[in-house]
Amino acid sequence: MITLAIVLVILILVLVSCIKIVPQANAIVLERLGAYQSTWSVGLHFKVPFVDKVAKKVNLKEQVADFAPQPVITKDNVTMRIDTVVFFQITDPKLYAYGVENPIMAIENLAATTLRNIIGDMELDQTLTSREIVNTKMRATLDSATDPWGIKVNRVELKNIVPPAAIQDAMEKQMKAERERRESILRAEGEKKSTILVAEGQKESVILEAEAHKQSAILGAEAEKMKMIREAEGEAEAILTVQKATADGIRMIREAGADQAVLTLKSLEAFVKAADGKATKIIIPSEIQGVAGLVSSIKEIATDSNVSK
Repeated sequence: MITLAIVLVILILVLVSCIKIVPQANAIVLERLGAYQSTWSVGLHFKVPFVDKVAKKVNLKEQVADFAPQPVITKDNVTMRIDTVVFFQITDPKLYAYGVENPIMAIENLAATTLRNIIGDMELDQTLTSREIVNTKMRATLDSATDPWGIKVNRVELKNIVPPAAIQDAMEKQMKAERERRESILRAEGEKKSTILVAEGQKESVILEAEAHKQSAILGAEAEKMKMIREAEGEAEAILTVQKATADGIRMIREAGADQAVLTLKSLEAFVKAADGKATKIIIPSEIQGVAGLVSSIKEIATDSNVSK
């Protein structure tokens, strides 16, 4: 009975060991009598005792391999150290199990060789500014080379690029000089803008001052003009008043029966009074001038007659 119980326990343990559960994002490569049998994916699986054997458990998740810095030489003979990071994923468990002995080491060596080939065709400055180009070329080369191993390379990144110490010092000096140059340019631009603003302000001030003088001159001229107009109007009104008064006197004389000579004489006296003390030019018609001469002659004759008497 004890022996039977031991046998039953052994059988149960063997049967339990033949039950395999494959978790998510994993795969199992199964061999039968040393030869590849099948690839188990996610789920519950059974194997034949003592015949089937799990050859390899494969992780199907995307994995990251951080490789140590590798010395590389640029086209202009500058030695640098560059370390790379490779993101890869196993797509075929069978090829991964039987394609290469140590896939990670193979990828590392392949990445180092590819990096040396790419950097060897580039100069130092181009290497420092062309990370994306280097990443793209390396990813394409590694992805093509790892296809027979059941591996897909998704991304390759240059983690660090470390040039020699002398090159680093030169680069720092260059960067410092570039920053100082930019600072000088910015300072000059600021001074230029400040000078322009000051000049613009002075220009506006001069323009406003000229406008003020112009307006003042215009207002002064307008005032002088109005003054002259007022004076001329006053003189005209005075002349009109004198002429009106003279005309009223002449009318009264006519009504009293005065002759034409007296009327002419009174008209001349009115013109004289109108122009008395003023720089006024009075144009007398020729007819009036003739009559005036006649009146003067009559006055002389009358004076002579009075003297004789």
